[in-house]
Amino acid sequence: MNSFEKRTIAFITGSRADYRFIYCIMKCLQSDSKVNLKIFVTGMHLSAEFGNTFREVLNDGFDIDFKIDMLIRSKNITKMTESVGKGIGGFARAFEKSDPDLVVVTGDRFEMLSAATAAMTMRIPIAHIGGGEISEGAIDDTIRHSITKMSHIHFCSHEKAKKIVLQLGESPSKTFNFGSPGLQDLNRIIALTKEEF
Repeated sequence: MNSFEKRTIAFITGSRADYRFIYCIMKCLQSDSKVNLKIFVTGMHLSAEFGNTFREVLNDGFDIDFKIDMLIRSKNITKMTESVGKGIGGFARAFEKSDPDLVVVTGDRFEMLSAATAAMTMRIPIAHIGGGEISEGAIDDTIRHSITKMSHIHFCSHEKAKKIVLQLGESPSKTFNFGSPGLQDLNRIIALTKEEF
């Protein structure tokens, strides 16, 4: 790719929680003439049980390029594992069609693990937002650290998280204390007046 070509950057979102975390970044890139923004929606976004929240992405003025249906609803741990596998296959097919230059994942959800696994095995660079956080006693830490090890660029939310990513052996030149992009979303909140409250 030469320096004049657009870079295709794929963002993965699986729920309202991670979507609000990356909204402001995607909005900035949406108007960047050097970026071809691709949005991949998966997980709870596509579930009627959780309100089909992919509509919020559309209502915010984004195009959804791919819907990766991977969620197998069950409390059975086997079904969660099957969801991860289903997601890897779905993301692999979508990445093959879209040919992204970079895949952006956030946090520690199993949907992100599926996307990162597919991107890693297809030799697509990965940027991870939110690495180095700690959720003691939960599977989240294992998933998050696994995504960190598959990723090439790391955007941490604070200095302690950055230190953890570096302790995992990641390159200091590719690990940044970026702050929490979700805080930018506070500017969009319309606060209640005291009377309304």
